Amino acid sequence: MERETRGRKGAEPTPPADGGDGRGADQSADRELLDGWMQVMEGFRATQEALVSELAERHNLGEGAAGTLVRLLTAPDHRMPMTRLAQEARMSSGGFTKVADRLCTAGLARRTACEDDRRLTYLELTDQGKDTARAISGTLTQVLRTRVLTPLGRGGFGRLTTAMRKLRDVGEELDK
Repeated sequence: MERETRGRKGAEPTPPADGGDGRGADQSADRELLDGWMQVMEGFRATQEALVSELAERHNLGEGAAGTLVRLLTAPDHRMPMTRLAQEARMSSGGFTKVADRLCTAGLARRTACEDDRRLTYLELTDQGKDTARAISGTLTQVLRTRVLTPLGRGGFGRLTTAMRKLRDVGEELDK
C-alpha cells in the first residue's frame, strides 16, 4: 500500500486481513481512521503554525493576543466580558489575565467595569487596538486565502467548516 505522509512517499506493508485478534476488516478500518485523523491534525498544525509565524513576524503578537484582538474587533462596541473571552479562547482565567495584561500594557486594550454588575469586567479595544486588529485580520485573511481557500476552494472550505462545527458541537454535548 503506497501512501504519502508528511511530504514523503513510502511503501508500507499491507496489514494482514486478520491481525490475529479475530477482528479482520475492522482493524483495517481502524487504521484508516487513525491515519486519516493524523492527516487532519498535520494539515491543521501546518496551517496554524504558518498563521502564528506570520502574526509574530508582522505584528509581534502571539496567538492568544492576536485572537483576542480579532474577537474584540467583531464584538459589539469592540468589548467583551473577560470571562467570555477566556472561555472562547479555551484559556484559564489566569492565563487569559496575562494576555489581557499584555494588551493593556501595549495600549491595544483597556479594562472597563460593567456599570450594572461590579463583578463583571470588560476588555475593550483602544483606537490603536482597533487599527492593530484590522491589520491582524488582513494578515490572517491573506494567509488563509493562500493556505486554505486556494487549495480547498470555497466549496471545500465550506464543507470543512461545517464538519468542524459538527465536531465542536458533538464535543460540547459529550462534555456536558
